[in-house]
Amino acid sequence: MHDLVVLGAGPAGVGAAFRAARAGLDVVVIERAPGPGGAAGSFEIGGMRVDFGSHRLHPSIDPEILADITELLGDELQRRPRRGRIRLDGRWISFPLRAGDLFRRVSPRFTMGAAFDTATSWMRRPRADTFEEVLRAGLGRTVSERFYFPYARKLWGIEPHEISGEQARRRIAASSPAKILNRLVRGRSEPHFFYYPRRGFGSTWEVLAEAAEKHGAGVRFGVAAERIEFRADRVRVVAGGQSIEAGRLWSTVPLPVLARMSLPAPPQVVLDASSSLRSRAMVLVYLVLDVDRYTEFDAHYFPEEFTRVTRISEPKNYRDGPDPTGRTILCAEIPCSTEEELWALDDGGLADLVCEALASAELPRPRPVAVEVRRLSHAYPIYRIGYENAFNTLDSWAESVPRLLTFGRQGLFAHDNSHHALAMAWAAADALGPGGTFDDAAWGRARERFRSHVVED
Repeated sequence: MHDLVVLGAGPAGVGAAFRAARAGLDVVVIERAPGPGGAAGSFEIGGMRVDFGSHRLHPSIDPEILADITELLGDELQRRPRRGRIRLDGRWISFPLRAGDLFRRVSPRFTMGAAFDTATSWMRRPRADTFEEVLRAGLGRTVSERFYFPYARKLWGIEPHEISGEQARRRIAASSPAKILNRLVRGRSEPHFFYYPRRGFGSTWEVLAEAAEKHGAGVRFGVAAERIEFRADRVRVVAGGQSIEAGRLWSTVPLPVLARMSLPAPPQVVLDASSSLRSRAMVLVYLVLDVDRYTEFDAHYFPEEFTRVTRISEPKNYRDGPDPTGRTILCAEIPCSTEEELWALDDGGLADLVCEALASAELPRPRPVAVEVRRLSHAYPIYRIGYENAFNTLDSWAESVPRLLTFGRQGLFAHDNSHHALAMAWAAADALGPGGTFDDAAWGRARERFRSHVVED
């Protein structure tokens, strides 16, 4: 019997497996995909490594975790300057925001409106705990209605007044004029940068999986868990027609999926709650271009409603890597529902949509020589008002199941960054004691810290 089975080999799963195996536990990882990383993984198109959208390790990553990642990746991990742009008020400005660029490029109407909102911020209070009210009270009408509200409609597919206020607290770091000014001031003295492996973001999870195996972990790719039986003294996982028994199960799969495959079956109220938690899907469109660079920028953000595209990244600009000359790739992110026509639109139609978005934004119209599409059915959790009740029902059930721990983006229904997922993995491993015992109090304190995570773009 193994000490631990980990479901899922995304950032949280392989991070936890690496740490637990290094601590001497007998670990098995089960992943239905052919390789590690999940939605943060990498793959090859046109002779270049690309990611599932735009990913990077932010400098706010815990220093201990960064030290481990750096030791594993060595010189492959690069510190890169951030060079993004955002379409705001019909104009391109630097992103992350820079004071000089912001005041030079936005329209006087936007500047005056934002200044008025800043001066009157002391008068505003949210009238309800919704995304709309939290941001309108914190940032004012100008920034909210011209930037965040249109972006929210595209990202989550519902109106701002239908979104829980928790989404604003978890998604918007600069949620007040004072915080925006502080970021602008810091941006003048602190360079914007990120960490990124020269062979794609997925290299991070690949080396973690390899390191876990070197410490004795068994990592099984292309194997899907089918049933989980929780017994008094062990956990039995049926995956790929085989039975795996362990003292504990750590799950990073979506909570609703975990509930539906568990035995004994959860109470009906838990199963009902699982059906009400929804995620936003994402279509990723990759345009292969026979030019060395499309632009000098790593990413372009599209909050405006003239297009369904939310972001276009150019992986070649994220790194100094082994990429071919005379060729680059653009990756366009298009949030949607799996029930709408866009989800099933053919490659040519999606390429036309992306090319039209770039041309409408006064960027060169691309001439792709090839197009590839990837689809993610669970890209972002949707925090519709009242979601907390359903999540808490599922979370309470999971906490009541002996020998079970859930964490990671999907396991905690969290719109977190990769460094947040790694923080969960490290905290889980840190709570392990001699002989596979687990410090529930330490994990409880870690869960409290996770509630303060704020997404960084």
